Amino acid sequence: METFKYNRAEIKAGIVHFGVGNFHRAHLEAYTNLLLEDPSQKCWGVFGAMIMPTDGLLFNALKEEDGIYQLTTCSPSGERHSMLIGSLIELAWGEMDSEPIIAKIASEEIKIITLTITEGGYKADLDKPRTVFWYVAEGLKRRMEQDLPITILSCDNMQQNGNAAKCAFMSYFEAKYPEVAAWAEKKVTFPNSMVDRITPATKSGKITNVCCEDFIQCVVEDNFIAGRPAWEKVGVTFTDDVTPYEIMKLSLLNASHTLLSYPAYMEGFRKVDTVLADERYRTMIKLFMNRDVTPYVPVPEGVDLEAYKDLLIKRFSNKAISDQVSRLCGDGIAKFAVYVVPILKQMLRDGKDISIEAFLVAVYCKYLIGAHTESGENITIFEPHITPADKMLISGGSPVEFLKISPFVSLELDKYPVFMEKYELFYGMSVAEGLKVLLQ
Repeated sequence: METFKYNRAEIKAGIVHFGVGNFHRAHLEAYTNLLLEDPSQKCWGVFGAMIMPTDGLLFNALKEEDGIYQLTTCSPSGERHSMLIGSLIELAWGEMDSEPIIAKIASEEIKIITLTITEGGYKADLDKPRTVFWYVAEGLKRRMEQDLPITILSCDNMQQNGNAAKCAFMSYFEAKYPEVAAWAEKKVTFPNSMVDRITPATKSGKITNVCCEDFIQCVVEDNFIAGRPAWEKVGVTFTDDVTPYEIMKLSLLNASHTLLSYPAYMEGFRKVDTVLADERYRTMIKLFMNRDVTPYVPVPEGVDLEAYKDLLIKRFSNKAISDQVSRLCGDGIAKFAVYVVPILKQMLRDGKDISIEAFLVAVYCKYLIGAHTESGENITIFEPHITPADKMLISGGSPVEFLKISPFVSLELDKYPVFMEKYELFYGMSVAEGLKVLLQ
């Protein structure tokens, strides 16, 4: 097994990261781990801020290993490569004590706060205690006293994630910490980023172990007010405009993941590679990418879009990472809003064929309302960002009322007869029948 090639005792934390889950440890930590081999970059270690009540098991396991963990990358050919990651040099769990996290944010050596708090994590609840917004506000309050600028970098799968982070944090500051809000307007930057690496949930071995695909990509807007790591030395792309990259990735990769997940789960599939081995799904995903999405994708300079789409199919088919369909089904409320709705809105406006989208929404409706697969198996629904209004609409059992849940309400889908005809048709069909109609 490959190990890191630097002395951890010489590394100082320059980054505080919220959300020390599998994706972060497979992505930003992997880049940073490589970068720390450069003697000029010793100030860019990562302090892991774990603030969820459910973080205790992983926190204790990581602490026992001094933050060191094993990352295994798996290629589509089955080749596996394992390495030890040492860039996570400090850890704190807010449920034990919030002060170490706040103090670290306030410290002069910290230049960047990074976030993987999921797509739905950018809704600031003003009344909820000890959220990421509270921790950051308390830390910035102390930084303000020393006039220490800082960058907050979102690493979540959202279009314009930096703008979303700025909106969420600034609205929280303005409501709860107005003096911090005024200071942050001039002293805090929020770059946009695009991140990519398929990382399934850990299922075996140590809880600290992470398995992911060998592909990795990160594109970041170069807007760091207090300095940044030289991540470009290890493959990160810095740019003035992330938008073309993020639209391409979210609309093709993430939307396709959502498209395959619910029908496949309802039919009994549990591994993504087995879904892609089914010609029906391969054909549907390719049709979705080529007919529905490609007309709305700005192609970044130097990118071969056809090659990119072909690579996505190969990545989805990677047996070695054994990605879980259930993982892709989780948090659909947030994912539909970010991945599917923007494209569907444009397709409706332009009068395009929305058969695939109607099929997907119909299956998602049955997934949530029925909470059973087609064979009768109970579905464990994971929707952390569902609203009370959403729950009421879903519990009512009406497929028409379902279209008013939060991801879809702004589309006013019931005002589009063509969509409604298709939607109601697919709602009355099995997944297999629906796929046959789509692909005939």
